[in-house]
Amino acid sequence: MADIKDPENTIVMELKDGTVTIELLPDVAPKHAERMKELARSGAYDGVVFHRVIDGFMAQTGDVEHGNADKEFNIRRAGTGGSELPDLPAEFSKLPHDRGTLGAARSQNPNSANSQFFINFKDNHFLNGQYTVYGRVISGMEHVDAITRGEPPANPDKMISVKVAADA
Repeated sequence: MADIKDPENTIVMELKDGTVTIELLPDVAPKHAERMKELARSGAYDGVVFHRVIDGFMAQTGDVEHGNADKEFNIRRAGTGGSELPDLPAEFSKLPHDRGTLGAARSQNPNSANSQFFINFKDNHFLNGQYTVYGRVISGMEHVDAITRGEPPANPDKMISVKVAADA
């Protein structure tokens, strides 16, 4: 079990193979950290699939509009939506996209991040300064490594539940 220093800024994500604990970085990207907590608290991430998982790169998820495997679901639409909340402004920092960091997924517009995010499988420094880093996996990275690969995967894995540690 992870050593949780700040339960209000820690996410506990249940995957098929076990628990992933994510430390949010509100000092670095306050709006992104707050958005993840808001969506987690509303249950919006529960059941959402990893729709783009590239070996040696990253696992992307978080399309709460089209990616929920437990609701009306079409894998071809997963990755095209966001939440009902407004898009977020970029919060770029000097933090590198290292293995286990969370990055905010977005369109070509740097200020278009909403609900989708990715977890880096390895150091992806070519993303530095282009995508907001707002969290890091502090335990359970082996469960992230076990996520089914594909763009999209034929049988995608999903986030079974996503909670703020303070609420768990």
